[in-house]
Amino acid sequence: MVEVVAALIVQEGRFMICQRPKHKARGLLWEFVGGKVEKGETRQQALIRECREELGITVAPGRVFMEVDHVYPDITIHLTLFYAAITQGRPQKLEHNDIRFITPDEIPQYPFCPADEAILRHIREVGI
Repeated sequence: MVEVVAALIVQEGRFMICQRPKHKARGLLWEFVGGKVEKGETRQQALIRECREELGITVAPGRVFMEVDHVYPDITIHLTLFYAAITQGRPQKLEHNDIRFITPDEIPQYPFCPADEAILRHIREVGI
């Protein structure tokens, strides 16, 4: 089981999604920004590092929105999605193909990574 963290970044009733690069596993699917927790890191430290590496922003992790386990053919993950606020910088496409802010009603328009499906259902049911 690989520990993975992601950020739920909300601005003006919309939340940030990122499109994975074409050449990576699950290429061109949409996801929340984040990645693997490295040895010796807390989940919050990993989230801060991943947001800096992938988007060039500094975030302040907040409370946990949701946790899910998911089995892919190549990896089994435990995903923790934190609320996070951008404290410095503007999101840049350093690793992702695209970045968007969408409303919960727009979720069906985007093909997401399977691990995010339960989270997205929850967002549509209870909001952000």
